[in-house]
Amino acid sequence: MMLRALLLCVAILLIPNMAKALEEPHWDLLDTLGDVELRRYAPSIEARTPLRSGRESSGGFQRLAGYIFGGNDEGAKIAMTAPVGETLSGDNPVMSFTMPGAYSMDDLPTPENGSVTLHETPERLVAAVTFSGWATSSKINRYRRTLLTTLSENGISLRGEPTLNQYNPPWTPPFLRRNEIVVEIEAATSTD
Repeated sequence: MMLRALLLCVAILLIPNMAKALEEPHWDLLDTLGDVELRRYAPSIEARTPLRSGRESSGGFQRLAGYIFGGNDEGAKIAMTAPVGETLSGDNPVMSFTMPGAYSMDDLPTPENGSVTLHETPERLVAAVTFSGWATSSKINRYRRTLLTTLSENGISLRGEPTLNQYNPPWTPPFLRRNEIVVEIEAATSTD
């Protein structure tokens, strides 16, 4: 019993610091609408891979991890970042890793796996709602509805499909996990 309590204390202290050590895309908070944040994201580069279905996460993750762990034409290792993004709807589901900010497209090695591609993502406006715990289907659907309803009620138009962003390693206890449902939005003339 005491060992279990000690391990829980170590997890509480170390796991948040491990997640914080991962680089995340840079963004500025523009506004909040209840639980929804409106953000301006800086340009970035993403490694992406298609998913056979909307929930084929492990295969997509393995392909992207393979790329950053040396599965590229240079055998180079690229630092892991957060979050791992996964589209939630549409005919062509995709999983993505954001590349560390120190890289340009010219600096990044070419993926060995032909289903992993690199994409420049321009500056964009995004709406996001954050939640903790496991990203179960019911939670994803609930927070997606919250996000989309809030945007609709405020006359904000979408520019794409919502994405699930997950920030933590799989061994992170549910109460320490951070997840977001995000969607790119149209710029309103008042925030341009």
